[in-house]
Amino acid sequence: MSSTYWTILFISFTVATSSWAQPATTGGGPDTVTNLQFYFHDIVSGRNPTAVQIIKPASGSSGFGQVNVADEPLTVGPDASSKVVGRAQGMYAAAGQSEISLLMAMSYGFTDGPYNGSSLSIMGKNPAMDPTRELPVLGGTGVFRMARGYAEMKTVSVNAGGDAVVHYNVTVYAPASNGQ
Repeated sequence: MSSTYWTILFISFTVATSSWAQPATTGGGPDTVTNLQFYFHDIVSGRNPTAVQIIKPASGSSGFGQVNVADEPLTVGPDASSKVVGRAQGMYAAAGQSEISLLMAMSYGFTDGPYNGSSLSIMGKNPAMDPTRELPVLGGTGVFRMARGYAEMKTVSVNAGGDAVVHYNVTVYAPASNGQ
């Protein structure tokens, strides 16, 4: 009798939970691939910086420990007066003790064109002195909801005040059902 009771209880539990624990399906079909190119303006000098230091670095030439918070313009061209298509907001920290290497955690929000109102989340190690760097796209909002991909970055210029312009070439994979 006890064995029959436990068998019935086990089967009832299995049937009840099997309908609840179904795998999710996206139903969106293939992903849409989007390539974005823009320029990131990191302005640390002057009267209106777009990145400010909030934690001073430890001693050393790499700047290890320095943390900056940023609200950087994204433009269609390398010139600061070119059309603004969004803003990169977040922070970056000098994470290398023996090299200039940043840990970047940024949300790239688009304010113009077909991606207006959408954003990408990019986070990773940026070995700033390398000619080309690659960071992962970890997600997004709007047409980039559930995005994944990568961003290739190349420094275009750095002035005497430390202001930098960086070219981004971003490849994004997002569900086609997001409305692109």
